[in-house]
Amino acid sequence: MDDRLPTHLWVSAHIRAADAQGVAMTVVRKGDPSRGTVILKLNRLDRSFTVLVQTREGDGDRLFWARGTGQDPVPEADADAYIARQTRYDPDVWVVEVEDRQGRHWFEGPVR
Repeated sequence: MDDRLPTHLWVSAHIRAADAQGVAMTVVRKGDPSRGTVILKLNRLDRSFTVLVQTREGDGDRLFWARGTGQDPVPEADADAYIARQTRYDPDVWVVEVEDRQGRHWFEGPVR
């Protein structure tokens, strides 16, 4: 049995936590409310972006974030192009933009 929170609640909780710390986080695209995968578009507010894709390994309980756009930050157009390709492939995906000068993603799980 899968006892993880539905995606819409999980995302909402993280938005509230970031907001309490003065960090803007916006749902750009809503996917499947129960089990949609999450893509994070990290905006460092210096015209550089990183895209992280929610990934699970092993039995599905170990969450980590894969670097969708590579190790180095990219221009917004490149980040948006990557996200567009992913949403065509998986229409149930969620896209959340995080505006954080430090590049923090605010969700649990390491970045690999």
